[in-house]
Amino acid sequence: MAEKERYLPYLAGTGMALIFGFSFLFTKEALSEIDPFHLLAFRFGIAVILLTILRIAKVIRVEYKGKAIHKLIAIGLTQPVAYFICEIFGIKLTNSSEAGMMIALIPIVVTILAVIFLKEFPSRIQIVFVGLSVIGAIFIIVMKSSEIGSNIMGILLLLLAVLFGSIFNVLSRKFSTDFRPVEMTYTMMWIGAITFNGIAIIQHLMKGEISNYFVPLMNVKVVIAVLYLGILSSVIAFFLINYTLAKIEASRAAVFANLSSVTSIIAGVLIRNEPFYWYQIVGAVMILSGVWGTNYFGGKRNRKRL
Repeated sequence: MAEKERYLPYLAGTGMALIFGFSFLFTKEALSEIDPFHLLAFRFGIAVILLTILRIAKVIRVEYKGKAIHKLIAIGLTQPVAYFICEIFGIKLTNSSEAGMMIALIPIVVTILAVIFLKEFPSRIQIVFVGLSVIGAIFIIVMKSSEIGSNIMGILLLLLAVLFGSIFNVLSRKFSTDFRPVEMTYTMMWIGAITFNGIAIIQHLMKGEISNYFVPLMNVKVVIAVLYLGILSSVIAFFLINYTLAKIEASRAAVFANLSSVTSIIAGVLIRNEPFYWYQIVGAVMILSGVWGTNYFGGKRNRKRL
């Protein structure tokens, strides 16, 4: 791999983490104005429209001929369907900072699953740094335990999101030899759009409010959230994560999820005026150190093999 190309997966992972970190903020803001499934329907609907335009314009190329489509369907049902159902309701019952912190637990689950299903064994020093990053997230959660106690259902839903997010990381890594990142992203967005618009339409039909389906788009707050979540968080961020997973081990790629936690805390404090405490600073430093150490020593180990 060329010198410049070696750094691209890390830049992609960092970009993905920053985008996802702010997504909790936009989701929380929008949920005060719109139903969770309706928000997801618009989010993935916008993503599909954008990707389809890019495909028609031949900016992106998607080719399924001779490929095992059932693998893509498995990825799509895990992420975005199962993951986002758990995440969005978890965010609704907690806050953007707590959601970001819980998602930071993904790396440890991915590391375990990667060993079992991908036979990717991290070095001891990598395990230490993954552990440091996760301990940082757990430290923040424990320190906030008195607040979290009242939102136990939200925390449980976020833990399920962690599980599905981890399974997605492993599947995307495993099938990266069969499909290009853009093909994975394109299929995931279509599965999300069909699923969530289907659910939202059924909900509106049952309430006899189908004529009001697009009314939420008259709200500026909803439009801003949908555009951010649909274009940046769905199309761009998922392309970046699929690209990252195609280039580096799942356990190393997953650690970037912890950067999302730091971003979500900063966004929550600066924009939503959520409280910020000393232990969040300590936890954030541990998380960032873990991200750096896991990837630095992982990259060093891989270069020795070349």
